[in-house]
Amino acid sequence: MGSIAQQLWLRLDRLRQLWLRWDKLKLRVGKLAELASLRLAARRWALGLVLTLTVLFVAAGGLLPAVALLGLAAAVAAAAFWRPSDSAAEAGATAAAQAGADARRLWRMVIDAVPEPAVALDPAARIVHANHQAEDLFGTRRVGGHIASMSRDPGLLAAVEEALGSRQPQTVELHGRVPVERRLLATTVPLDLSAALLRDAPALLITFRDLTGQDRLARMRADFVANASHELRTPLAYLKGSVETLQGSAKDDPVAREAFLKTMGEQAERMSRLVDDLLSLSRVEMREYLPTSGEVDLATVLADVAQTLEPIAQQAGIALSLACKEEPALVRGDYDELAQVFQNLVQNAVKYGHGGGKVDVHLARERAQKLDRYRIDVIDDGLGIAPQHLPRLTERFYRVNVAASREKGGTGLGLAIVKHILNRHRGELLITSTLGQGSTFSVLLPALP
Repeated sequence: MGSIAQQLWLRLDRLRQLWLRWDKLKLRVGKLAELASLRLAARRWALGLVLTLTVLFVAAGGLLPAVALLGLAAAVAAAAFWRPSDSAAEAGATAAAQAGADARRLWRMVIDAVPEPAVALDPAARIVHANHQAEDLFGTRRVGGHIASMSRDPGLLAAVEEALGSRQPQTVELHGRVPVERRLLATTVPLDLSAALLRDAPALLITFRDLTGQDRLARMRADFVANASHELRTPLAYLKGSVETLQGSAKDDPVAREAFLKTMGEQAERMSRLVDDLLSLSRVEMREYLPTSGEVDLATVLADVAQTLEPIAQQAGIALSLACKEEPALVRGDYDELAQVFQNLVQNAVKYGHGGGKVDVHLARERAQKLDRYRIDVIDDGLGIAPQHLPRLTERFYRVNVAASREKGGTGLGLAIVKHILNRHRGELLITSTLGQGSTFSVLLPALP
């Protein structure tokens, strides 16, 4: 077995050496080609004279065309590869080639360093370079091809043509729906044409700014404001109607006054819960990207949550049980936030369970390959949740049954708060449910080593 591995390693090392030699050969050929092009450019007048004489000899002197072509090829080869005796001229050509290579390397490095997708075009709108962000955006760099090979958007092609012709920057929006809906802002900036005298030098730079995330965030904010306004408008309407009734027909009716005051108290409590959850969600979102630094014992958190919710479970006729080992279950986190997570999950299980049912909370440690984490399962035997609702349960204000949720005092924000807290703790929330059998909400948190 060891002999086979050694042979395989030797073959791989040989392949690596061949690859390095191939890279060196390509580099050397590139330098020779660069020197040849510079020599041809320096001797273009002599080559023009040779071409003129050759055409004259063919036309007037009866020189065979095949011989003329052979002579021309020999003259071009000599002009490209013959080293002049003047060492100063050769040194100048070498220095010029090195300067051109350095210039190309420099502007490519600059484009690669642009944080947004960037594509450089030559005067013919061919792609001479694209950074990795552009490759990720369009799937491939397509170097050497026309810009239309990267994007066929008419607005972009028109902006490129206009920028190359007028030498003025252009800005255009691109809208795509395949494979996903996306909005890009493309800016075309003409570059100094003096730099285009270098081979493959860029004449136009295109940068792309992805506005998709910005649009999605704006829609989320608009939806959030609309949902929050709707949720607040309903209890406010109840309060307003009750006040008007008490000021009118029920003014001298003690029974009606008592009923309306009770309704007003319930709606005020509902508004208070909603405002509390909105503030809690706002705080959690602001701190979502701040790493936690404390150490928390999950067993202690779960024990405190179970003790707090035990009276509520007894009042609902539900047996609440906690199963975890006595040893500490340490994770990196914030005690109050983790307590809020499990309090929301257990309270939901109790709230949507049925009389005579049970809610089980299990804590276990999972070790698999490189994973070392704790798994907390909150299991109820309630009505269950239909599969189509599961992916959306952590959305703000999303409810499976709006009427039942409001009746039980739900705001539709609890699981959204849970999701953001777990994001901060680098955790996961898994939800499984079967109609008529119950649901399981599982929290996965990385264990401290």
